[in-house]
Amino acid sequence: MTGQFAIALDAMGGDRAPEMVVKGANIARQRFPEVHFLFFGDEKRLKPLVDKYRALAKVSTIHHTDQVVKGEDKPSTALRAGRSSSMRLAIDAVQSGDAAGVVSAGNTGALMAMAKVVLKTLPGITRPAIASFFPTLKGESVMLDLGANVQCDADNLVQFAVMGNVFARTVLGVVSPTMGLLNVGSEDMKGHEALREASAMLREFKLPGSFHGFVEGDDIAKGTVDVVVTDGFTGNIALKSIEGTAKLYAEFMRATFKSSFLSKLGYLLARPALNALRLRTDPRRYNGAIFMGLNGIAVKSHGGTDALGFSNAIGVAADMIAHRALARITEDFGNTAAVSRPQAAEL
Repeated sequence: MTGQFAIALDAMGGDRAPEMVVKGANIARQRFPEVHFLFFGDEKRLKPLVDKYRALAKVSTIHHTDQVVKGEDKPSTALRAGRSSSMRLAIDAVQSGDAAGVVSAGNTGALMAMAKVVLKTLPGITRPAIASFFPTLKGESVMLDLGANVQCDADNLVQFAVMGNVFARTVLGVVSPTMGLLNVGSEDMKGHEALREASAMLREFKLPGSFHGFVEGDDIAKGTVDVVVTDGFTGNIALKSIEGTAKLYAEFMRATFKSSFLSKLGYLLARPALNALRLRTDPRRYNGAIFMGLNGIAVKSHGGTDALGFSNAIGVAADMIAHRALARITEDFGNTAAVSRPQAAEL
């Protein structure tokens, strides 16, 4: 664990900013009293909000800018015209060392583009990946990549596994994570060449935990492994499919309980259990996707979240910082560098 550190917040990013950002920071402050918050945004709007929370105001600094990256802005536009925006200045604070991490609920593409240009990647990492966690039958798991890289080779997948392993240990608290490559089958001969190469390489690596092998789509929700590794194209589709299915079943359940008087009565009896279920699957608990592989902590909050959800995104950044995630990735990747890629004939 480290001592005190600062987290830069893009105070103008998100559907409910800046109120949501300030309230979220105040919630996170109670869990992480060692954090100092740097708010980047419109000071006229921010100062009255921050001053409402006396304890928060004592550990906060406001940096004024009236420029904001809009949700519809293209990454190229944001890079060119958004150098004085709240998002860019918050990222710059990490690059300069004024902050140990940045959290934004703003434009995902712009945040990724800016963070990659400003922070660069860690030594040995060729592509950053988007990682996030979600509930499973066994607890929680992390999956990456969730959309940053449409096409990946074996080296990319191995790097994602190393980074996901560190995420599981630092954010989820898993001491010895199990890792799996998402595939169309669990047999060794299944999948394309990059998957089989990555599998062979991961079996040779000395990482905390163990490599499970290939996992299939239904293994994600089962919690078969703690770390699910895949390319961004597959990962993004899998994530959106899971989210869509969850919404479908929630709507089915809602419609069923409204279908008759007896159903409404049954809802009243089942309400305590349903409230427990809603709490267990509340997406705000799992808010906070991190751009793994960058030479700095950058966390993307869902744009439509509320203060509680944003506080959890701050928590992801704080956990990564406090547990030296970047140093662990570098150390673990160094331990794997000696393992060469196997020849296709050996697979």
